[in-house]
Amino acid sequence: MLSDDLIVAELTAGPPLLQVVVDTEEEFDWLQPFDQSQRSTRSLQAQPLAQDLFDPYRLKPVYVVDHPVALAPEAGVLENFFRSGRCLIGAHLHPWVNPPFEEPVNRFNSYPGNLSSALEQRKLESLTSAIAERFGSRPLLYKAGRYGVGPATAEILGSLGYLIDLSVVPHTDFRAEEGPDFRACPDRPYWFGPGLRLLEIPLSRGYWGSGLRYGARIVRALQSPPNKVLGGFYARLRLMQRLTLTPEGVDTASHRRVVRAMLEAGHRVFTLTYHSPSLAPGHTPYVRNDRDLRVFLDRIKRLLAFFFEELGGEPTTPLEIRRMALAARDPIRRAAVYRGPADRSGGSEYW
Repeated sequence: MLSDDLIVAELTAGPPLLQVVVDTEEEFDWLQPFDQSQRSTRSLQAQPLAQDLFDPYRLKPVYVVDHPVALAPEAGVLENFFRSGRCLIGAHLHPWVNPPFEEPVNRFNSYPGNLSSALEQRKLESLTSAIAERFGSRPLLYKAGRYGVGPATAEILGSLGYLIDLSVVPHTDFRAEEGPDFRACPDRPYWFGPGLRLLEIPLSRGYWGSGLRYGARIVRALQSPPNKVLGGFYARLRLMQRLTLTPEGVDTASHRRVVRAMLEAGHRVFTLTYHSPSLAPGHTPYVRNDRDLRVFLDRIKRLLAFFFEELGGEPTTPLEIRRMALAARDPIRRAAVYRGPADRSGGSEYW
């Protein structure tokens, strides 16, 4: 999260681990202004298309649900998954469709962490209660809508009993869109927040290409705004590509590249993520028609086969990762406290 003091979590050695986090939300036009009235959730009925791919691998996705989903009749499909032990349920805050409605609806306020701390807390309290009532269980996992954590988010999560945050997008700066800057955050699980009791499990975003041999300096240089054009040039030449583990706009070959590159860099925890409306054509830029949907599902299927059958990976969940990290944690040790990019040694540990 956005914090000066944190500790990178230690995990015992073992096979690579894969978790799935689904941003489970209403359908809306991503190219249009945010609208409180857009609360349709018909795409929830399509969620078994991916769930049926996860089940054979005993992979339990986390559906982080927002307020329209928590109240939707169509969310019965998620209730069935949850009550049969096939998934976990977390919270996903879209401020513009989440009461109380006190702020102007605009791009700045679409990031929960940009709201006043009091309003961010009231909105998350409302969402937490709605989820607990709908699913009969209080959520312990949180992913901010639009990845929009802020300076008060950690305190709010701790006060509401959350254990894990899933919002951080490593190596990424959203300030041009009025969002957070994650470039100083580690790209692997870490403890943060009050008493360092919350666990952050970042989205799997890493670099692939021959330029990696130059280490962290070139990565940080390409992340800076003046060098973004140069970064695009490097990507086209495949000297350095920033890739995300998602079926949304990322093909199978790229999945294999980024997973292998991250394994070589010492990563063990991987997160596959996507938006729930992508499973119904016409709701996201990634799936506009039936052909796109077939490609989308095929990418998930091939990634799972690669990860579990070729790499020998194992399925996991955020709660299992937290239990592993707790078992390995030494509360006395403070030498590993991370205080920003200037403290990184050698550049290889965090890229």
